[in-house]
Amino acid sequence: MAAVAVDAFVAKPDNVRQCPKRLIVVDRGGVQELHAHGARHFSLQLEEVHSGGATDGVIEVEMVKNAPPGVGVHFTRLHGSEDVTVENLLEMENGLEDAASRLVFGDSLKVVCFACTSGSALIGEERVNAALTRGAPKAKPTSLISGVIRGLRAFDAKRIAVATPYLDSINELEAEYLIKLGFDILNFQGMNILKDHDIRRVSPHFIKEYAKKTDRPEAEAIFISCGALRTLEIIDELEEAVGKPVVTSNQAMLWDTLRLAGIEDKLEGYGRLFREH
Repeated sequence: MAAVAVDAFVAKPDNVRQCPKRLIVVDRGGVQELHAHGARHFSLQLEEVHSGGATDGVIEVEMVKNAPPGVGVHFTRLHGSEDVTVENLLEMENGLEDAASRLVFGDSLKVVCFACTSGSALIGEERVNAALTRGAPKAKPTSLISGVIRGLRAFDAKRIAVATPYLDSINELEAEYLIKLGFDILNFQGMNILKDHDIRRVSPHFIKEYAKKTDRPEAEAIFISCGALRTLEIIDELEEAVGKPVVTSNQAMLWDTLRLAGIEDKLEGYGRLFREH
């Protein structure tokens, strides 16, 4: 996955090797049994996604496009497989320190973030943060799962419904991680998509409808997991439809990294998390 950096100016990724797993950074100046049934009763909607260049992934585009004026965003890449499996996610830990050390403007970065929700949950926040700190010792370390957890806790949401694109084997481990942190998962549904490039092709409309069907009346919030899903454009509409907060990986990453960097801008169009916290 990727790493985002924010500092006093905006910089787009340049000469970055095309790898499916990313890492991101930002600065300015006793487990219950769960069953993830997947999307087998849905007709999965995939779209052709055309980007402006070889380095443009969902996370990179959304971070650069939506960062406030004066915020610099920088990226580096981890080597990884197109197959999103437990084994491949865990393997990414081995490249975190090196990837963080290769971020440009490393001495001035305020925040470094591992931009993989499932990977950071499976590896664990403590191990991820330790590796990022070794690579970028002057930046505050975080990850997508850390941002999501802080976002959910900002709403005091403990009873949650979770929608993901992942295989059941990943869903079970991510659910276990969230439960250990005190969340009560009322429903956990995964689309059972293996390939990273297919996750990026899931249509925002499908994501919205899938999340609505995953929701439960007693859930206090919906969490849509995965930085490769194009969720930013449907958050406001989904929150209006379900009448509760929606926290998504990229929304939470942008919010978390900005707040850790001391940037309190309220951004419109990306849900209650940015408007209220």
